[in-house]
Amino acid sequence: MTDADEVARLAHELDEAELYEQKLRACIVAIRDELAAGRTARALSLCNEALREIDNQADVVAPSRERPS
Repeated sequence: MTDADEVARLAHELDEAELYEQKLRACIVAIRDELAAGRTARALSLCNEALREIDNQADVVAPSRERPS
């Protein structure tokens, strides 16, 4: 792998991480909105969805070569 390839790979990883961060921030805003409206059950549901998303996106947080089955 050349230096240019490595830079391109790292730039791509950074872009993916930034998109992931934006998605999580949007989840947090939605959860806060639901809590502010008194819809605690919906807020909890959104929290659970966010946690599932975090679990499913482990390779964005900590890149790995193989994902367990």
